[in-house]
Amino acid sequence: MKRIVLAAIAAAFLAGCQTTPTTAPVEDKSAAGDPSAAATAGASTSGTSTAGVGGTSMAEKDPRKDPGNILYKRSIYFEFDSFAVADQYKPLIEAHAKYLAANRNAKVALQGHADERGSREYNIALGQKRSDAVKRMMTLLGVQEAIVETVSFGEEKPKNPGHDEASWAENRRVDIFYAGE
Repeated sequence: MKRIVLAAIAAAFLAGCQTTPTTAPVEDKSAAGDPSAAATAGASTSGTSTAGVGGTSMAEKDPRKDPGNILYKRSIYFEFDSFAVADQYKPLIEAHAKYLAANRNAKVALQGHADERGSREYNIALGQKRSDAVKRMMTLLGVQEAIVETVSFGEEKPKNPGHDEASWAENRRVDIFYAGE
C-alpha cells in the first residue's frame, strides 16, 4: 500500500513539473561533445524505431545503439558544486527509466564524476550524490532499485583532461552504462 501511495505521489509530482510535452519532436542540432547542447536533444525522439513495418534496423534490435534515439545519450551534466538534476536532462532520465521498467532483465550502472576542483574526498562524495540523484529519479519513475548500481569516480576519470571551465563542465556528469555493453 505504501509503494502505491508513493508511486501516486511521484506521478502527480512529475506530472505537475512537466512544462512541455515530451513527445514533441525536436531536431537535434547539437554539436558532439557539447554538454549543454546534448541535453536539448533529449526530446528529439519518442524512443521508438523509425524503420518500416517489415524492416529490421539496429534501432529495432536495440534502441540504445541508435544515434537518433534518446536512449543513445548517456550523460547527465551538472552545475559546479551541485548534484541537482537540471530540467533539461529530465526527459533523458525518463526515457532510460521507461526502458528499464519495460526491460526487467536490464541492469544499469550510474557513474558519478566531478571536475578536478576540490579535494579528492569531496569529489568522490559529490560524484556519489550525483549518481544517487539520478537513481532516485529513476526509482520514482518505476525502476526497481535493485537493478540500478551507483558508483563515484570523483575526478579520477575525466572526459576532458583540460584545465578550463569548458573542460570542467564536461567532467561534472553522471554516465549511464548498461550491463553487457
